[in-house]
Parts: sequence; structure tokens; C-alpha cells
Amino acid sequence: MRLLFLCTGNSCRSQMAEGWARFRSGGKVEAFSAGTRPQGLHPLATRVMREAGVDISRQSSKGLEAFVGQPFDWVITVCDRASESCPVWPEAKARLHWSFDDPAAAVGREEERLAAFRRVRDEIQRQVELFLDAHAGPLRVPGASLGRSGP
Repeated sequence: MRLLFLCTGNSCRSQMAEGWARFRSGGKVEAFSAGTRPQGLHPLATRVMREAGVDISRQSSKGLEAFVGQPFDWVITVCDRASESCPVWPEAKARLHWSFDDPAAAVGREEERLAAFRRVRDEIQRQVELFLDAHAGPLRVPGASLGRSGP
């Protein structure tokens, strides 16, 4: 199964979804992410995913053009703006939309911003696990389902 997660900046939500899909499936699912206006991988996204045991530090922020013409089983938008501006993906078998708050928009002290990133990380984890259980069959990797993650 090939999944493409789309967001506006490809800095947080789509990157976390890509990381969860790879981790949760033990690499049995090909997961990618892109943005309508890529802005680089957010360091707090990398940090909170590392807290949960998932390393996304080698992922990079990419634009949609990096995947044009490639076939995907699912194209999943993870922010409302990307859903509204996402072009039709003719090579995709299906398209879904999941709406998550943008943790990069969180303001306040670092601990408050980290709390927003952790909350969204955990919401994405649950959604990815539900999706994979429903559409990819039993892919449970020992230790991959962490439930509540991080501090």
C-alpha cells in the first residue's frame, strides 16, 4: 500500500503521519508526505516524535510536484487548507481528509508549544492506527502501538 499525506507546509502534521504510518506498519506500507507550500521540517515535530520512539529526522519537506505522476492507494490531506487547495490526484485510488490543528501555530512558552505538538502527534497516531487496521489488515509490529505517547 502506498500513502501520500498532504498538508500546507509539510512541516508537522503530514510529516508525523508519514512517520507513524512507516513505524506502525514496520515498513510494510510505503508512506510519503508533501506540502502545497513546503516550509521545512519543524524541529518540535521531530522532537515529539522522537519522544514517542519514532525518528522522522531524516524526512524532508517536499512539494506536491515531487510526487506528480506517481500512483498512490490513498491521498490523505491532514489540514483544511491543503484539502481545499489539493489538486485532483488522478493516480490515487481514493482520497481522504483528516482535520488536525496546526501545532506550529501554537503560541506561548516552549512547554505550551510542546504540549500542542504532543496532542496533535497523539491524535495523528490514533487516526493512522485506525486507518491501517481498517485498510491494510493486521500489520501490528511488536511495540509499535504505543497508546499514549511521550511525557
